[in-house]
Amino acid sequence: MMLVNYIGSFALVVLGIYCMVVKHNMIKTIIGMGLVDYGANLLIVSIGFNAGGTAPIFSIAELDPSSFFVDPVPQALTLTSIVIGACTTAMSLSLVIRMREQYGTLDTRKIRRLNG
Repeated sequence: MMLVNYIGSFALVVLGIYCMVVKHNMIKTIIGMGLVDYGANLLIVSIGFNAGGTAPIFSIAELDPSSFFVDPVPQALTLTSIVIGACTTAMSLSLVIRMREQYGTLDTRKIRRLNG
């Protein structure tokens, strides 16, 4: 089951990089950035997963050598990454709106030609 997560995260990252490199529409480039972010988040969560593990919430009486816990650090990093990704996407979209108002197009090739 974990192999599917790794393949999925790799596919999301590759598809996102493809969108950022090949597409000339700025909205599609932002979607590609989001796909890379989602792929990285899936990879981080998949690495931190332990099959059969329990939540790391315990008391001293419950702790024994056979206890097997899931690492909470990758989950915390992923939550932070989701917030940063949402802020980055919002900022990118606001810049795209300003570029559309300024140049009248979202095509990066035409915008490059307008600046010289």
